[in-house]
Amino acid sequence: MAGLLTHESSPRVAPTEFVVRRVIDGDTIELRDGRVVRYLGIDTPEVRRRVGERWVVDPEPFARAATDANRRLVEHQPVRLEYDVHPKDQYGRVLAYVYVGERMVNEELLAAGYAQLLTIPPNVRYVERFRAAANEARRARRGLWGTR
Repeated sequence: MAGLLTHESSPRVAPTEFVVRRVIDGDTIELRDGRVVRYLGIDTPEVRRRVGERWVVDPEPFARAATDANRRLVEHQPVRLEYDVHPKDQYGRVLAYVYVGERMVNEELLAAGYAQLLTIPPNVRYVERFRAAANEARRARRGLWGTR
């Protein structure tokens, strides 16, 4: 993982680590260099929603818990990014699998029940791995799947 790999079947990993400036929500972060990164393969409840031309804070159930879990995992930490087929979305955000050390944050959030599986082809490299983590969280009634 030392350099940028370009073969389509191989992971494409950023050659350096980046420091997380802030956690935007459960599945989105901002790096110190200003880039916004959206986690691939997962979706967490939204903290904000758009009203006309502006955003308002109106958390969906469990949004704050998911954001706090993401914050505990990555805030002010060096992270490594792994890209899939499409490295950006229509909003200009970087799409990535995010690692702290050897731990993939996307998968950690799924396994803890803070996220749901959301894969959008062609960015589906870890779909089976993510499905297994999400199913286990559901079976164990963790996070979103717990009793209320």
